[in-house]
Amino acid sequence: MKIPKRIAQALINSLKGGVVPRVGLQYVAVGRKEEIDALLRDVEIVADGGASFRFIVGQYGSGKSFLLQTIRNYVMAKNFVVVDADLSPERRLQGTRGQGLATYKELIRNMSTKTKPEGGALSLILDRWISSVQQEVMVSSGLGATDPGLAKLVEKRISAVIYSLNEMVHGFDFARLLTLYYEAHINGDDALKAKVLKWFRGEYPTKSEARQELGVNIVITDDDWYEYLKLFAAFLKQAGYAGMLVLIDELVNIYKIPNAITRQYNYEKILTMYNDTMQGKAQHFGIILCGTPQCMEDPRRGVYSYEALRSRLADGHFTGEHKDLLSPVIRLQPLTHEEMLILIEKLADIHAGLYEYPQIVTEPDMVDFIQIEFGRIGADTHITPREVIRDFIQVLDIVYQNPGVKVRELLGSDRFTFAQNAVEEEETSPNFAEFEL
Repeated sequence: MKIPKRIAQALINSLKGGVVPRVGLQYVAVGRKEEIDALLRDVEIVADGGASFRFIVGQYGSGKSFLLQTIRNYVMAKNFVVVDADLSPERRLQGTRGQGLATYKELIRNMSTKTKPEGGALSLILDRWISSVQQEVMVSSGLGATDPGLAKLVEKRISAVIYSLNEMVHGFDFARLLTLYYEAHINGDDALKAKVLKWFRGEYPTKSEARQELGVNIVITDDDWYEYLKLFAAFLKQAGYAGMLVLIDELVNIYKIPNAITRQYNYEKILTMYNDTMQGKAQHFGIILCGTPQCMEDPRRGVYSYEALRSRLADGHFTGEHKDLLSPVIRLQPLTHEEMLILIEKLADIHAGLYEYPQIVTEPDMVDFIQIEFGRIGADTHITPREVIRDFIQVLDIVYQNPGVKVRELLGSDRFTFAQNAVEEEETSPNFAEFEL
């Protein structure tokens, strides 16, 4: 495979470090075709004006975040806006010390588009919206950029977009801030634009400060931040985008909340999101949450401990061994041995291309590696793609740096066996890092 070196380097470094690369996923994507197809059907529904809600459930390192990143890259190419955040002790869906608002801030900070995939796209989106309206009016009216009548027609078109938001919850205030941004754009008032962006990012701590600087009597809070995400989705459609997708990872951090009442408030927020999307109260809006089986199914602390969610999400009587990818919960199954073999073949090609050496790892070597990895006790149910990838890249690094070392000798050594045991102990310890692949 011919891959740019910067992308190959990012892929190898990310995978070796146990994190999901932001670029180049198409070069290492293996399996998950059915799951990806199911999520892409949701994307089509969102683009048509509907809404979707999914849980992706899998063990640590099973590929949840990899799947999220794949979908993220795909929908941005389809003119979607994507916002994503990882939950943590400081970022929840609801909290008593601003944890919900902290999640909103992270989502908006990571707002991404096709032309700005690294995040921070809010100002670009607003400026692009105003410029596109100006272009449309110039084309339809035949007026030039310096014509004095152009401004009134542009303002009329923008007012129509803003007026369409007024009937939504907090829509009037959202529309007021959009108007302020437009006025600042026309007048070249960068200071006012910065203040409006600060408000949209949820960074005003008090109403009095927002009133003093912007003349508005409301700020985004822990209780209503989700309503503003729906407003953003409606506005983005008016601004020429296909819709908005919200990706929230590390749902396990809600499961870990020690206070039962606080956990219930967070699950109640999930229920609100679920009901809105399933009942058609949101448009051009999709949500994907990721978590482990334990954080979903634990009857005492998990999502299923909240009866209203359990009754909606739990598997029905006829599921059994069959996959139901039309249900709200997608459960990731382990990759097969054949799929893992294809994956490490791709990695070997990328590694050889990056460091510019002839491929020295043969197909029998790769088969031996897979047999050793999956030959460990409990590997069928506990080994994850992250472990296999990390071990294989280490083998590639060692063989590349030590040309005299034979792959078969390395795989058969006591040291390699010891390394596998060390990985097992690390991953069963309570302090195992919860990065997702």
